[in-house]
Amino acid sequence: MRKLKNSELDRLSVDEYKEVEKTPITVVLDNLRSCNNIGSVFRTSDALLIEKVVLCGITATPPNKEIHKTALDAEKSVPWEYFAETEAAILKLKQSGYRVFSVEQVENSIMLPDFTPEKDQKLALIFGNEVKGVQQSVINMCDGAIEIPQYGTKHSFNISVSAGIVLWDLVYKLRK
Repeated sequence: MRKLKNSELDRLSVDEYKEVEKTPITVVLDNLRSCNNIGSVFRTSDALLIEKVVLCGITATPPNKEIHKTALDAEKSVPWEYFAETEAAILKLKQSGYRVFSVEQVENSIMLPDFTPEKDQKLALIFGNEVKGVQQSVINMCDGAIEIPQYGTKHSFNISVSAGIVLWDLVYKLRK
């Protein structure tokens, strides 16, 4: 077994990336405070061909050297949009035919293993602030909530870890 070189990975160029069909998932970041988390979400979104990242509220926007540290140029390949209020972003997404789900621990949430995305349905997934999570006013506007099962003493994952888990799972299910 030999570790592959980057040149052997057959990755898309940025121009090719912009032209290829994307996974019909939009990520919404609701008031994230850490640029490292924002950059990580861009990088994960690039790897999984997520169609767009929507940055809301206090969430920083590119160009930003702190976002770049973890995004590694994914902030240049993944389309993004900014809204001052997350609620306005949700209204626009719903008007564009998206089903909107928060990734949060709420009453009647759907556990991630039990959530099956519909192949012809556009999804928007909302990930919340590192301390407060997704705002209740935003949860109230959602079509549902997806929860990641957890078994230890802590009751949350870092937002970039949550995004990686949920996005990989849904992309895998959609491509299966």
